[in-house]
Amino acid sequence: MSNFKNKVLIVGAGPTGLVCALSLAKKGIDVEVFEKLPDRAYDLRASTIHPPTMQMLADLGIIDELINQGITSPFWQFRDRKEGALAIFDMSVMKDDVKYPFRLQCEQFKVTAELLKSLKNYPNAKVNFYHEAKNVIQDENEVTLTLEYQGNDIRVKGNYLIAADGASSIIRHCLNINFEGYTFPERFLILSTPYEFKDIIPDLSISNYISDPDEWLVMLRVKEFWRVLFPTIPGENEVDIMNASNLQNKLKNISNLESDMEIAHQTLYHVHQRVATNYRVGRVLLAGDAAHINNPLGGMGMNGGIHDAVNLSEKLISVLEGANDHLLDRYSRQRRTVAIDYVQQWTVRNREILKEKDPAIRKNNLDELRKLSENKELTLKYLRKTSMLASLELAESIE
Repeated sequence: MSNFKNKVLIVGAGPTGLVCALSLAKKGIDVEVFEKLPDRAYDLRASTIHPPTMQMLADLGIIDELINQGITSPFWQFRDRKEGALAIFDMSVMKDDVKYPFRLQCEQFKVTAELLKSLKNYPNAKVNFYHEAKNVIQDENEVTLTLEYQGNDIRVKGNYLIAADGASSIIRHCLNINFEGYTFPERFLILSTPYEFKDIIPDLSISNYISDPDEWLVMLRVKEFWRVLFPTIPGENEVDIMNASNLQNKLKNISNLESDMEIAHQTLYHVHQRVATNYRVGRVLLAGDAAHINNPLGGMGMNGGIHDAVNLSEKLISVLEGANDHLLDRYSRQRRTVAIDYVQQWTVRNREILKEKDPAIRKNNLDELRKLSENKELTLKYLRKTSMLASLELAESIE
């Protein structure tokens, strides 16, 4: 038998791994996190936090700080690039269902910062940077993680290991778990600028999904910037995409401006829709991007990872307190079903609506969204889905 009690190892210090760590630490469980980067990642991709996720972060004691660092979005909208706003969704209709009836626009790196700050209050939690996972082995009693630190291999043992080490998860590879799905032909480009688009497009919401047959886009406001997401042409050369003149033209074309704008950040990345074939192998469990990835349209990536973390932590706590470890198989069934039947479906649907070229189909899609936004009952039903509240109910229904 192992000579330690109730220690959980976590690979990856993103929101998923750190929510797991804080949830476990608050229950008195020893937890050790390993991250290959020298510090928390300043990832500018994820920035939308949905109402049920806000409640989870409130339960961990960090939501007030994040609200102070972000912008609340009580409305969001679908727009047509030429016609303007077509469907405006009022999230106040959710006030009887959730404590926070709005979206919070707050970047992922701010979430990880608050989680790390909170973890410092727990002597049973330790976070190690510059530690790169290399291999994992296990037996019926414990798991052994091999890491590289300062050029040397070290080994750490625990009762369980949570792999929250991202889409290229080394732990998933070590376990030979397939990551089924596909990669979109186009890459996504995100530009952040302090320019205030509302000065020339006054009816913008904080969150805007803009349909266009030639170049759709997404415009999201965070505290310091507007963040604009563009699709690129499949096969387009990266040097041409990232050319300063090209970037300026993309921003100018939003509002027919002639002068250049300041670009604070720029990111180009491949986009995938993939789900691991299993989230559990013995004492090792996958969560977050290590288990599933999707396009960012709808803001379901970081939120889904946090939902994984809360679900898994609750079950792992029960197992460490004596419950049958078959409970961890239920975690895999619940969260994998949500990833396949819910998140993958919704995020692909959102992309199809925005990029649709056929005029008749585009009109039908946008007319349907307008009708949803104009009926309170239909709006509530729709927002329960887009806010991921319905996904949590789906998960809970799975035994």
